[in-house]
Amino acid sequence: MALKATVFKVQLQIADMDRNYYQDHSLTLAQHPSENDERMMVRLLAFIINASESLSFTKGLSAEEDQAELWDCDLTGNINLWVEFGQSDEKWLRKACGRARQVQLFCYGGRSVPVWWKNIEPALQRYQNLQVTEIPETAVKEMASLVNRTMQLQCNISEGQIWLSDASQSVLIEPVVLKAVQ
Repeated sequence: MALKATVFKVQLQIADMDRNYYQDHSLTLAQHPSENDERMMVRLLAFIINASESLSFTKGLSAEEDQAELWDCDLTGNINLWVEFGQSDEKWLRKACGRARQVQLFCYGGRSVPVWWKNIEPALQRYQNLQVTEIPETAVKEMASLVNRTMQLQCNISEGQIWLSDASQSVLIEPVVLKAVQ
């Protein structure tokens, strides 16, 4: 019998001073059986960084191969933003860059990220609509400590620093941009 996804309910208040975006979101996150808390929270962080009324999660790890896990599509079906996670290969990112106006890759994994980046960086430089951002390992672990089946989180973003908090603790996240959109 196949394992089912675990469902998390998130009440999220975002105050993004960098983008002048202030909004509350009620989210339902489905955590695939093979997904750990750290990866789920990186997905939530990507939502926070790009939050808009049209940004949405897809079926995630269970999705068809031609879908991002998180994307922003306009009313005509054009993909404005395609978001990927982990240490993707160049072939997959090439496909995403060809389909979307902008692609973001959020990589995490501690010491393995610099090794992966050193090997793939030359191949990714040609994609002008691609941004690669590393989430530091300590921040990923601290974000995972916020995980509960029902979460009430507040997020403040200012000058590139992200504070994610619940009623009992706050986590500082300072993403590192490895490659910016050109």
